[in-house]
Amino acid sequence: MDLAGRVVVVTGGAGGIGAALARRFATEGAHAVVIADLDGDAAARITAEIGPTALGRDVDVTDPAQVRALVADVEQRYGRIDLFCANAGITTGVGLDASDADWDRAWRVNLLAHVHAARAVLPGMLDRGGGYLLQTCSAAGLLTAVGDAPYTVTKHGAVAFAEWLAVTYGDRGIRVSALCPQGVDTRMLHDGLAAAHPGALITAASGPVLSPEQVAQAVVDGLADERFLILPHPEVAGYVRRKAADPDGWLAGMRRAAGRLPGVPRQPAG
Repeated sequence: MDLAGRVVVVTGGAGGIGAALARRFATEGAHAVVIADLDGDAAARITAEIGPTALGRDVDVTDPAQVRALVADVEQRYGRIDLFCANAGITTGVGLDASDADWDRAWRVNLLAHVHAARAVLPGMLDRGGGYLLQTCSAAGLLTAVGDAPYTVTKHGAVAFAEWLAVTYGDRGIRVSALCPQGVDTRMLHDGLAAAHPGALITAASGPVLSPEQVAQAVVDGLADERFLILPHPEVAGYVRRKAADPDGWLAGMRRAAGRLPGVPRQPAG
């Protein structure tokens, strides 16, 4: 995809990866960049920073009615949506002690929000004969997030849903990419490190922590090539191959890595 002249929507667009994507898409010459975020004030700040090509919207991506209204508004204003980036996401930092509320929130933000977006935006894209969906899924969706069961499960679901979309609609002009970074210098990672969440500690220790701008560059490159998997950390591809070739060995290695960190449940001795 050539981003010049495109109409783009970015959810979770007021900070971190989302804000970097919005800025970069504008730099690439997008006709309009719509920044949707639960924090409307933050979305307005990014909009003002980018300038007249940007539009900020206060949207709860877990509410299908709000997502439908967002899509209808953008299509009415600009005539189409060329690229929809389902980027909003949350972590929990908990495992079996996660509450039902933790699980419910993770499901609704990390997975069902992608479903709501696809339901809202695909009819128009299919009518026009083409469109692009970018799903932010995380390397945890291909591997795991030690210590965070809801994040791991919902991000795996997000990858699976992206695959399903690509299989189902790829021959009808719909391109799909799954963005799967490891550590990124965002508030999400810093909050996890401050709370000593095992997944955040392993993420920070297992490879380079990229800036959101570096992730945005990887996205621009991946969209240009229309690659399904966009891996800002290329080493993730090797981890996935190792996991597929030797699941038991990979699990043993992950247990060893987890066992070196505080806060990870261990089997009792004896």
